[in-house]
Amino acid sequence: MLNNPLLMFLAMPLAAYVIGSTPSGVIIARSKGVDLRKVGSGNVGATNVGRTLGRKWGYICFVLDVLKGLLPVLAAGVLLGTMHKDALPDAPRQAAWLLVGCGAIMGHVLSFWLRFHGGKGVATGLGVVLGLYPYFTLAGLAALGLWVIVTLTTRYVCVGSIVAAIAFVPLVIVFNLARFTQLWPMVTFAAAMCVLIVFLHRGNIRRLMNGTENKIRSKKA
Repeated sequence: MLNNPLLMFLAMPLAAYVIGSTPSGVIIARSKGVDLRKVGSGNVGATNVGRTLGRKWGYICFVLDVLKGLLPVLAAGVLLGTMHKDALPDAPRQAAWLLVGCGAIMGHVLSFWLRFHGGKGVATGLGVVLGLYPYFTLAGLAALGLWVIVTLTTRYVCVGSIVAAIAFVPLVIVFNLARFTQLWPMVTFAAAMCVLIVFLHRGNIRRLMNGTENKIRSKKA
């Protein structure tokens, strides 16, 4: 079990940031001769990849962005010994684990490869959530199901993302009622992640209010 504070609180989050910074969408688009930042919405996430290059590439980008959050958090959980159903990690280990998740998300949102610009963090955040086993995993799957339902119903990806983000904190609390007070660092992290995702969708919210936000295409791409 890892106990070195320098590795726990600096090296692992920094490594997660580097992994999260890998701009999957930009790389995919560039392989097709497209600068993703100059087409569609200009966003580097899976939604713009799907609209620009077709759904298949959007799905591939989504999976890669999820893995950017999932793999660092899983690796950190193993090293920190935090992935146990019965023995709750103490607050410092929770904090170190969550910093890895923060690093991955902030890498996607503020990629050094893209001069500290990036995507909205939804897919990478989902990967982080699923990797924080078992404390966030069920809540994350429930939020993912809600995202699918809302997105398909409204045909707005941003609406599904915002609703799922807002619902995530209550879902975390519901799935961890018996140990809620001991998981306060994780609940705080969940709330901060929700605020960040909603804030990063502020442009989408403005376009929704103006009636100019793009819907999912009904035809196959």
